[in-house]
Amino acid sequence: MRDTVYFLVFDGYADWQAALALCEIRRPGDWRVQAVGFSMAPVLSMGGLTVQPELSLAQLDLARAALLILPGGHLWARGEGLAAVAAARRVHAAGAPVAGIDGGVLALARAGLLDHCRHTGNHAGHIDTHVPDYRGAEQYDGSVLAVSDGGTLTASQFGSVEFAREVIRTLDLYNASDREHWFRLYKHALPPPWLAGATAAAA
Repeated sequence: MRDTVYFLVFDGYADWQAALALCEIRRPGDWRVQAVGFSMAPVLSMGGLTVQPELSLAQLDLARAALLILPGGHLWARGEGLAAVAAARRVHAAGAPVAGIDGGVLALARAGLLDHCRHTGNHAGHIDTHVPDYRGAEQYDGSVLAVSDGGTLTASQFGSVEFAREVIRTLDLYNASDREHWFRLYKHALPPPWLAGATAAAA
């Protein structure tokens, strides 16, 4: 049963980038979110939060993996985190999607998962600069802040809401209409008609 979303944590990970996506994953109560680390040692996020991984990358249960999320952080630009690159390959090969936002996209590129699917990132040339073996430049789409294709989800550092929407769509959390209402609410502060009506009546 694919019921677990694995979220990679490490020293300096960008804790805000996937926060909205994680909240929406947990909201229905049907999914389990687990923090996974390079080891079992506690880590300190970029925002100063201490997080205790529940398991290491070597302990991922591929049979239960519904999604692996790799957030941004400076280690990716330094060429570190190779264990996560290998884990992304394993999860993807097992038939589950993998997601990267900001620098996490570099890990997916290093895994070779962006060579043949549409994807995005922080800006044109960012992936090429850091990943010499990257072969997906023709598939890069800088016109969007987040996109899903070929079992991969990628997002710019500026696309946290768009990233969450792609996660919601990938896990089929809501129907298409509710997803659109959700996006308008969190991206543009436009409440759905039923909420707008209730707000107006209360006023």
